[in-house]
Amino acid sequence: MTDTENTPKQTALYDKHLEAGGKMVDFAGWEMPIHYGSQLEEHHQVRTDAGMFDVSHMVVVDFTGEDVKSFLRHLIANDVAKLKEPGKALYSCMLNEDGCVIDDLIVYYLSDIHYRMVINAATRDKDLAWITKQVENFSVDIAERDDLAMIAVQGPNARAKALGLLDAETAEKVDALKPFYAYPMGETFYARTGYTGEDGFEIMVPNEEAAELWDALKAAGIEPIGLGARDTLRLEAGMNLYGTDMDETTSPLISGLGWTVAWQPEDRDFIGRTALAKEKAAEKTQKFVGLVLEGRGVLRGHQKVITDNGSEGEITSGTFSPTLKKAVAMARVPVDIGDTCTVEIRGKQLKANVVKPMFVRNGKSLLEA
Repeated sequence: MTDTENTPKQTALYDKHLEAGGKMVDFAGWEMPIHYGSQLEEHHQVRTDAGMFDVSHMVVVDFTGEDVKSFLRHLIANDVAKLKEPGKALYSCMLNEDGCVIDDLIVYYLSDIHYRMVINAATRDKDLAWITKQVENFSVDIAERDDLAMIAVQGPNARAKALGLLDAETAEKVDALKPFYAYPMGETFYARTGYTGEDGFEIMVPNEEAAELWDALKAAGIEPIGLGARDTLRLEAGMNLYGTDMDETTSPLISGLGWTVAWQPEDRDFIGRTALAKEKAAEKTQKFVGLVLEGRGVLRGHQKVITDNGSEGEITSGTFSPTLKKAVAMARVPVDIGDTCTVEIRGKQLKANVVKPMFVRNGKSLLEA
């Protein structure tokens, strides 16, 4: 491998990150901002007002052709046949033959012969290799859209501030988007999706237009937010992170993602269905839960979880929640877990409460819900 291949790639917004004082790190082969000064302040900015993330490292792939619907119905565990209206989106896992997760993704229905998929940057190479292998018997063209940048605008005031930048006609159409719908306008693509538990948009534009959009959003009062706050925000919202909360050794059924599997119609033969059906029919031994630490401390991935019966599980991802001011985590645990458990932190057994794996949505605590 050459030095050039080892050098992290840069998005179209790299210079903007430097201008804003971004602390750059290597993330999935990309130079990305972890924060712009204070991860904590950036977290609260999104929960209380509006922030924007450069997510151009995510991989956008267009699928076109006469077999595209039947191919995607085979490729992923959720069913794209449920998508009837142009712009409607679907969250799904892509599974291997063992029913375990190759990646999680969003797919948008644009027409009967055109779908758009967004996959994770860290899994790009293996995802595209897997997709290319599976498509051999289908009449489908696959195009990676590396000509596009993507900016996520998130927070309670994000939509209003972003809409103010659009002409009246476009603003009306974008404002009318329901959650998990998108509106394409030429090469610009507005999607009412996100990864923070707050309302907002994910906006795709040609790379050469990204810096101008970034500056306009900044002038509208939408502050730059780094990947550090993105992780605490998504964890508070109970949103899984690939490679941490699920991977090629775990199925969606033990990763809190059973709801993303479309079992009907029964004759849809998606990859991994046979193995997943066997797992579903077998006696359940694990489940996916949320944990809230009662006292002081920080929950982290791979810490041991011990049930009141002495059986053990493991935290998949954890953090200190800036919104709740408590340590929270998601964990894969034995089904016999009760309402409380202990977590082993630096040799100490600390008590935690077991809750649904979703802690904050739209700026509000879900712990009392």
